[in-house]
Amino acid sequence: MKTLIIENLHVSVEGKEILRGVDLQINEKEIHALMGPNGNGKSTLLAAIMGHPKYEVTEGSITYDGKNVLEMTVDERSRLGLFLAMQNPQEIPGVTNSDFLRAAMNVRREKPVSLFRFIKAMEKTIADLEMKPDLAHRFLNEGFSGGEKKRNEIVQMEMLEPSLAMLDEIDSGLDVDALKIVARVVNRIHEEKGTSLIIVSHYDRFYQLVQPEFAHVLVNGRIVLEGGKEIIDRINSEGYDWIYREYGIEPETAEEKQRPKISLGACAVNKGMK
Repeated sequence: MKTLIIENLHVSVEGKEILRGVDLQINEKEIHALMGPNGNGKSTLLAAIMGHPKYEVTEGSITYDGKNVLEMTVDERSRLGLFLAMQNPQEIPGVTNSDFLRAAMNVRREKPVSLFRFIKAMEKTIADLEMKPDLAHRFLNEGFSGGEKKRNEIVQMEMLEPSLAMLDEIDSGLDVDALKIVARVVNRIHEEKGTSLIIVSHYDRFYQLVQPEFAHVLVNGRIVLEGGKEIIDRINSEGYDWIYREYGIEPETAEEKQRPKISLGACAVNKGMK
């Protein structure tokens, strides 16, 4: 069983400690929601798992499929089956989507994928995400709208077939129709390929479409609460204030201390999704 196990993970960015002892386990074929107010370490955790050089692991361990992830380069982690759909995908002028994806697919294979098979797979994937047919020939994310960049991340996910995919606010910037398209493809990949998912989102609308079995709340660099869908539902209706209050947690940033009560914001969108 391919299991992600994180133990006592401490991560610093430019000398400032962001994660302060995170423990997390993701088993094969599971869907997990990673929640928490802004600035509390969710993106830091995903970036550290993927191996972003900006994020320094100072203590703790990450293993996947029994292998020490921290000893691996980013490309080795990708070949192991890890995938990160980024919150802010980068533009790469001069590199087409097709060249990028075919190269990424080939490093995972003993024998390079044939051009015919690659073209057919990419055409199907572009159609699945309902993107423009010329996507394959466009430079990677250059000139893309925010929503196109996010859908292009799922194009990569479908083509690369990771065993564990991390979606960092993949729903932000998507309109209601695009959100449904992305959710449909993510659900199909999970069901057909058994892909495990870690989903970061601030919107209940996405958790309604791709339903996590487990939820983890990250506050002040630690996971302070774990459970199931009931946690998502309560945060959606009450915001995060009850967690601070019931678990005796002091907000650390001025933004959090002054933060008004908020929910995951489902109501306005739900009307458009019915």
